[in-house]
Amino acid sequence: MDIFNALMVGFAAAITPANPLWCLVGCALGTAVGVLPGIGPAVAVAMLLPITAKVDVTASMIFFSGIYYGAMYGGSTTSILLNTPGETASMVTAMEGNKMAKSGRAGAALATAAIGSFVAGTIATVIVTLFAPFVAEFAVKLGPPEYFLLMLLAFTTVSAVLGKSTLRGMTALFIGLAAGCVGLDQISGQGRYTGGIPEFLDGIEIVLVAVGLFAVAEVLYAVLYEGRVVEDQNRLSRVHMTARDWKRSIPAWLRGTAIGAPFGCIPAGGTEIPTFLSYAMEKKLAKDPKDRAEFGSTGAIEGVAGPEAANNATVTAALIPLLTLGIPTSNTTAILLGAFQNYGIQPGPQLFTTSAALVWALIASLYIGNVMLLVLNLPMVGLWVKLLKIPKPQLYAGILIFATVGAYGMRQSAFDLFLLYGIGLLGVVMRRFDFPTAPVVVGMILGPLAEAQLRNAMSIGEGSAVVFFQRPMSITLIVIIVSVLVLPRLARYWGPRKLAA
Repeated sequence: MDIFNALMVGFAAAITPANPLWCLVGCALGTAVGVLPGIGPAVAVAMLLPITAKVDVTASMIFFSGIYYGAMYGGSTTSILLNTPGETASMVTAMEGNKMAKSGRAGAALATAAIGSFVAGTIATVIVTLFAPFVAEFAVKLGPPEYFLLMLLAFTTVSAVLGKSTLRGMTALFIGLAAGCVGLDQISGQGRYTGGIPEFLDGIEIVLVAVGLFAVAEVLYAVLYEGRVVEDQNRLSRVHMTARDWKRSIPAWLRGTAIGAPFGCIPAGGTEIPTFLSYAMEKKLAKDPKDRAEFGSTGAIEGVAGPEAANNATVTAALIPLLTLGIPTSNTTAILLGAFQNYGIQPGPQLFTTSAALVWALIASLYIGNVMLLVLNLPMVGLWVKLLKIPKPQLYAGILIFATVGAYGMRQSAFDLFLLYGIGLLGVVMRRFDFPTAPVVVGMILGPLAEAQLRNAMSIGEGSAVVFFQRPMSITLIVIIVSVLVLPRLARYWGPRKLAA
């Protein structure tokens, strides 16, 4: 009952005339920022920090939170319509969402993304409200061995995005792993695989690779192989979801939320891992042959609904460790932590006592922000879909401009532009010879994370692998990983034998 009363007090503060306006502006700005590749919520919040210097702390935090989860939704729009992920979290959405757009179902894809974001965000906010201290207490007990095994579990799901040929898929994965190794070694600080090029010391930006492989490659492929481009690319049919779309989306939203919320509480790779896990699960759970056939061809709505829900659940749940422990689990929450400190507030176990009014107003604003995002974005689905009516030459030119501006905006580096188009050409070659591009991104994201956690774990174990078998959570994860790898193969082996018998 105390939580309920505190939340009501929070709502009372959050619905004062100025605060909903700040929330609305934040959501709108966040959505706009999410659309532009390479900017992202972290940069947006950092750029806008000075604007709120004279603003009330509660309004300021509500504003930044609006940007935070607005940006996570905005990235899905260009992923679906233009195959240009605005954020790394939207890369999985692009895989099925853009195929849906090409087959005339852009409206359904955008709608399931918007509603899924709302459902997942709301459920995750309820989790934040009820379980923040308890979840954070559990999450802080996880160490490098558990984090490494979580990465390993994520790697086991890569098979979902490998494509038809395992060899080609694994080749693409190793390209990603190699690209992830470029830059300064995370432990020793030594440069690796830089080829003497100073710009490589900072590593290769994941967003750059995603935009290059997805957007630039798409455009260049269309230019080079115009005859091969399907002419119904800009087909436009219905804008809304059918009853069947709803039936397929609702379970995917709930599963995505269940996967994403726990990941928000731990610094185990941000939104990328849960979105890939969600995609893998949806692909595996597709029982109907017709639904299964849509994955990778005309676009399966579950492949948009699940990852989008996982993304937004992760984003919202990330506020749990930030508020209760003062631990940021992403770049954006790190900047939010800085914003708190600018006002002389230190998030941590005492925050719910020392700044209870602020915390509960912030949590209440999450509920309001989710509704605002839905109200802002759902009516705009029809408007966004009209982008697909643009003739292909102009559309492709717009995508290239969009991608170029976004890539340059990340570090204001001309080198990044050369790299972007180089990666785009690599993407063309991969598409030409039927190599899947998604594993490259998976390898880039998970590789460095897994390496860092493995080395930390081995340091703790003084070089002994026994460290992975010493804690119940580690053993549980090992059992899950082995099960994921072995059980499907056993099923394939024993299934035909049983039928033969």
